[in-house]
Amino acid sequence: MKQIRGMLRIIFGRTTFGVVSLIAQVAILFWVFRFLSRYIVYFYGGFTLLSALVIIYILNKEENPSFKLSWMIPIAAVPVFGILFYLFAEFQIIGKLINKKHQANMEETEQYLKQNSKVMDQLSKISRQDANLARYIKNTGHYPVYGNTNVRYFSLGETMFEAMKKELEAANRFIFMEFFIVERGQMWDEILGILEKKVKEGVEVRFMYDGMCSLTLLPSGYVNELKEKGISAKEFSPIKPALTTYQNNRDHRKILVVDGHTAFTGGVNLADEYINRKVRFGHWKDTGIMMKGDAVTSFTMMFLEMWDISEKEPSDYGKYLKDPEYFYPLELSREGFVIPYGDSPLDGETIGKQVYLDIINSARQYVYIMTPYLILDYEMVKALTFAAKRGVETVIIMPRIPDKKYAFLLARSHYLELIRAGVQISEYKPGFIHGKVFSSDGTKAVVGTINMDFRSLYLHFECAAYLYRNEVIRDINRDFKETLKECRSVSLEDVRSYPWHERFAGRALRLFAPLM
Repeated sequence: MKQIRGMLRIIFGRTTFGVVSLIAQVAILFWVFRFLSRYIVYFYGGFTLLSALVIIYILNKEENPSFKLSWMIPIAAVPVFGILFYLFAEFQIIGKLINKKHQANMEETEQYLKQNSKVMDQLSKISRQDANLARYIKNTGHYPVYGNTNVRYFSLGETMFEAMKKELEAANRFIFMEFFIVERGQMWDEILGILEKKVKEGVEVRFMYDGMCSLTLLPSGYVNELKEKGISAKEFSPIKPALTTYQNNRDHRKILVVDGHTAFTGGVNLADEYINRKVRFGHWKDTGIMMKGDAVTSFTMMFLEMWDISEKEPSDYGKYLKDPEYFYPLELSREGFVIPYGDSPLDGETIGKQVYLDIINSARQYVYIMTPYLILDYEMVKALTFAAKRGVETVIIMPRIPDKKYAFLLARSHYLELIRAGVQISEYKPGFIHGKVFSSDGTKAVVGTINMDFRSLYLHFECAAYLYRNEVIRDINRDFKETLKECRSVSLEDVRSYPWHERFAGRALRLFAPLM
């Protein structure tokens, strides 16, 4: 009887319904294609002309060439179906509405994110190049550069988790949490227990997770379970059984803000593998940072801007600034500069990518990179190889045990070109690297949620913090070098010894790289 109930649950479950619904929609689209194909003899010339016009339009779009190629090939190979699918993807209205609301929210928070001219003048005197980068982030991404901010680096998810619990326990006014992945287990159970306790103490708790979780990790209606506990909760862009493109834009950010004076970000999600209480791909190496100081304001507003996308009325933003009576511990150093920033896939700006490119292109001595994925476009490959060719020590740490085989094959397809140019690639022998870290020349670093792949750089909502002349950069570099001791350096001989079918698969997958 139990087996029958299990089978019925699968057959009539929401996942099955969603898959069947999507298959039906694809079938309808294909039927339209087949129907029009009957008349292709009569309209061949018209479709050929239309294909040419669409390809010319794509060529002239301000878009990454890899995305253009991914569209041009199917349009040229299968004109009718290719054009129909392109037009379907191009005229998605929901993504435009989300962007419009997000931009409106950013305008509402602008008064709380004004650039302190003294901080900018100080940065300009030290480094014109970094001041220019700060202006770019402010002008296009909305977020200013700050001084007066202490930063602590976490080299493992376990240590970040302990710090998160400590700060959550100390919350007096509000807690904001925004995460890509939430899965029930020891990590989430401990955090949820603290949140329930804080709610009873009168602390306002808002919790938002990406709608992708509801597919496999959380039950349907989990938001309502959290609301019953007194937590204001919501899913960002719940997955629906509709053939659409806006659901490709996931909320990949990880943000925790406490009382407007403390913020966390990094690669750590709320699931047991991130703190090695569950083993999935060997040892899970993740990273993150905690900030205390003025820069926390940007993460507070960043969270509220996303939260209010689905709200009719904006939040009382000024209510969530740091309490003026709050004093930071005297032992905390607040030297250097911090630029928190968010990156939206809908505004036409690739801030995450541009910051990475700026670090690579301005490096004089070294650039160290830790990333779980290496799915690169032409610009990024050329920036990395040019840095190595001009004598900059360019080192990339990748996982030895991947979480996605196809992504690993695609990453390895870049190894030959990178290593030939002098880029050093090492794979983490104990397991999986999930940290997203850049550092260069002992003066600058980035820690956040942004992977070196198309999804992070183009398709997801992301966040990070740019650090300049902050003493925490020493800790970041120390961790990188310690991690490097646990890695195996990849040589040209290694690359050439990979099985031929894996090398072929990796190169073939490049055609679909913008979707990975």
